[in-house]
Amino acid sequence: EVQLVESGGDSVQAGGSLKLSCTVSGAIDASYSFGWFRQAPGREREGVTSTYTRDGSKYYADSVKGRFTISLNNAKTTLYLQMNSLKPEDTAMYYCAAGRWVASHLQTIEYNNWGQGTQVTVSS
Repeated sequence: EVQLVESGGDSVQAGGSLKLSCTVSGAIDASYSFGWFRQAPGREREGVTSTYTRDGSKYYADSVKGRFTISLNNAKTTLYLQMNSLKPEDTAMYYCAAGRWVASHLQTIEYNNWGQGTQVTVSS
């Protein structure tokens, strides 16, 4: 369906900021949602934030609300994740994802297209 490639992961000190990018290729229509997920070693993959193409609505996990911002450019070619006030608990591999007809936007099972992941490490 679509191809996704993440970039921008890095090591940063607590309190710092990072911006992740996800290049999107393929045919995109209004039925798609895009999301960011993360997975730390030994933990389940969790939804961080997502956006619905049709109306631009955005959804955030409680753990990142007020610190992270998701955005999608008008051409639907690049998905971004702006991360501010980073904490050590944010350390994880971050993945972008795409899915059609998403009902529960922060659930991993709803997405069937995934990027390769980019590592974010936050030190104290």
